[in-house]
Amino acid sequence: MRIFDPHIHMTSRTTDDYERMAAAGIRALVEPAFWLGQPRTSAATFVDYFDSLLGWEPFRAGQFGIRHHATIALNPKEANDPRCREVLELLPRYLDKDGVVAVGEIGYDSMTPEEDEAFAAQLALAVAHELPALVHTPHRDKARGTQRTLAVVAESGLDPGRVLVDHLNEVTVELVRDSGCWLGFSIYPDTKMSPPRMVEILRRWGTERMLVNSAADWGRSDPLLTRATAEAMLLGGFSDDEVDRVLWRNPVEFYAQSGRLDLADLDLAGLDLAPTFEGNSILRGGS
Repeated sequence: MRIFDPHIHMTSRTTDDYERMAAAGIRALVEPAFWLGQPRTSAATFVDYFDSLLGWEPFRAGQFGIRHHATIALNPKEANDPRCREVLELLPRYLDKDGVVAVGEIGYDSMTPEEDEAFAAQLALAVAHELPALVHTPHRDKARGTQRTLAVVAESGLDPGRVLVDHLNEVTVELVRDSGCWLGFSIYPDTKMSPPRMVEILRRWGTERMLVNSAADWGRSDPLLTRATAEAMLLGGFSDDEVDRVLWRNPVEFYAQSGRLDLADLDLAGLDLAPTFEGNSILRGGS
């Protein structure tokens, strides 16, 4: 079984997680830029963060044969902080870099006027840089937030087939399916979506344009819930081919629209702890 996690925040996870993920069949992932849990004090702090998403994290993942790509953006929550708004001016230089496969995650947290402005501006960047967009839907007032999200996407001129709307559930799946956008579902231990609920959604709505992610971060989450969902699909009567479509081919097809998704030589990748990054390794007491 091969698995592509299209949304996971490895910055918040340990190297042990990479090892467990590789053993579970996770061979590629996308890490969206997001909120680190504590307010930033200036836009300059994004520079080091974005650089780590394009340098250190791909290195760490590669140590375990996992291919790492990133999406870059000002996240919805911090769009409300005036100290962070300057990051919008930094984005174009990062959106041109190899390894960046979409603008994201963008969208809504509390649906404020500030979020409206940042969302529209970053959809325009996606159009200008010919990149797909990864869109976060709000945790509160989910249905209204999703409707508003789809309206802003329609106004942007970005092809719905280049937009992945994430954190969906039973209430919002039909809205996004009818829009032509791709559908993302985050599988969490206690909130959002569980493997059994995801199986029921796939049984009702099919596997087309469906993506499953762990969205694992610094909160209670589990990077192996993509694997658990794949196993739940098999137990629920789905075929190996249908599991491969949802857990591998769909995220590959979506992010390949960037023209930068590099999965070459993946079959040859394997555990290699010898190299260093900027003189640093993941080995305790190593070089």
